[in-house]
Amino acid sequence: MVLAEEVAVFITQERQKFDLSQVEHKGKNDLVSYVDKESERKLVRGLGQILSEATFLTEEKTVEQTEGELQWIIDPLDGTTNFVHGIPAYSISIALAKHDEMLLGVVYEVTRKECFSAWNGGGAFLNGNLIRVSPIDELSESLFGTGLPIQNFEKKANYLKIIGELMESSHGIRRIGSAALDLAYVACGRCEGFFECNLNSWDVAAGALIVQEAGGVVTDFSGGENYLVGKEIVAASTVHTELLGVIQKYWS
Repeated sequence: MVLAEEVAVFITQERQKFDLSQVEHKGKNDLVSYVDKESERKLVRGLGQILSEATFLTEEKTVEQTEGELQWIIDPLDGTTNFVHGIPAYSISIALAKHDEMLLGVVYEVTRKECFSAWNGGGAFLNGNLIRVSPIDELSESLFGTGLPIQNFEKKANYLKIIGELMESSHGIRRIGSAALDLAYVACGRCEGFFECNLNSWDVAAGALIVQEAGGVVTDFSGGENYLVGKEIVAASTVHTELLGVIQKYWS
């Protein structure tokens, strides 16, 4: 998507002169900057021109948050903490929903200039090339992605038990720092699964569709479909059932 590429150029330019004095805090460990906000404004303006009747659900709330038949769901800079610290793993996430059904999703990895995209029923792509989830079907041969919560630590012990078992029973776990990228990596087969809690719709809407269109399975921790607003997501290839079993052993 040209718009995502244009905003990625802005993010890249701002990173070159960014310093920690420009960081704001939405919460104790929840960072934001003018780059997030201005990127969101650029996306909102551009998407509004593409589909003027659609409403917006955005992380930084730079535009009125309203519901409608069609809604853009946007995370302008997923992986802000990585961006702030100069770690090159952050992305732009854009999804279009019709009520609760995702119509299209785009995840643009800024530093690698990789554009993951999908539309409902139309397949999933990386820079225009068709992608599929990994063919690996054994947990023991799988690599997993996860994220560590930055708030709501009540179930920290349970979460660490899940990670502990997967450390011993798989090829390992990666913590990239951008849920949208984790999902995109599942879609293209770089890892076999991803799970995380305490996420929001803008973190997962685009990536979840891309995984599904690439042949993967996406659920919440209960195995249901409440991953968009339920703050729990498990996305995986054919090892989804095994991965979900490990999660459910410790997560009530």
